[in-house]
Amino acid sequence: MSIEFLITSLIIVASPGTGVLYTLAAGLSRGPRASVVAAFGCTLGIVPHMAAAILGLAALLHTSALAFQTLKYLGVVYLLFMAWQALKEHGALRVDKEVDSRPVTQVIIHAILINILNPKLSIFFFAFLPQFVRSDEPSPISRMLLLSGVFMLLTFAVFVAYGLGAAAVRRHLLARPGVLAWMRRAFAAAFVALGAKLAFAER
Repeated sequence: MSIEFLITSLIIVASPGTGVLYTLAAGLSRGPRASVVAAFGCTLGIVPHMAAAILGLAALLHTSALAFQTLKYLGVVYLLFMAWQALKEHGALRVDKEVDSRPVTQVIIHAILINILNPKLSIFFFAFLPQFVRSDEPSPISRMLLLSGVFMLLTFAVFVAYGLGAAAVRRHLLARPGVLAWMRRAFAAAFVALGAKLAFAER
C-alpha cells in the first residue's frame, strides 16, 4: 500500500461533497448515532461504483450518453428533493431535543442513494484505481479490491469524524431557532449547488 494512495484517498474523502454534507446534516439534526449510520450508508453507497470500476462497467457510463444522462438526472432530482427536505421545518433537518428519537432507517437509505445516483463516482474510480496497480501485478483484481477496501475504511472514518463533530455542537443549536433556520437554508442551498454541479457534469 503506497503512501501516495493513502494521501490521495484521504484528500478525496475529506473534500466536501454530497456524502460529507449529508453526514454533517445527520449529526446536527439527529445526534451521534445517526451520524455514524449516515457515514456507514455513504460508504455503502460507493460500493456499486467501485464494483463497476473493477468489473469495467464504468466504461458503459463513459461511452453511453443515455446511460450517463439518465443516472445523472436521477441524481440531480434526488439532490433537489434533499434540498426541499432540508428547508422544511419538520423535514430532514428537524433538530429534536432527544437524540435518535426517530428511526434511522431513512438516514441510511438517503445516504446510500445520494452516492449511488452519482455517475461521476463510477468514472472516477475507473480512472483512479488503476493508477495504483502495477502493470506487472500478478492479480490486478485482488489489488483493486484491496485498494477499494482501504478507500472505504478511510471514507467511513473521515465521515464519522465529520458527523460526530457536528453532533457535538447540536445542543447549542436547540436554544437558537434563528440559527437553525439559517442552517436549514444553508444546507438546502448546498444541496441545490451540488445538484447544479452534477447537472452540468460531462462524461
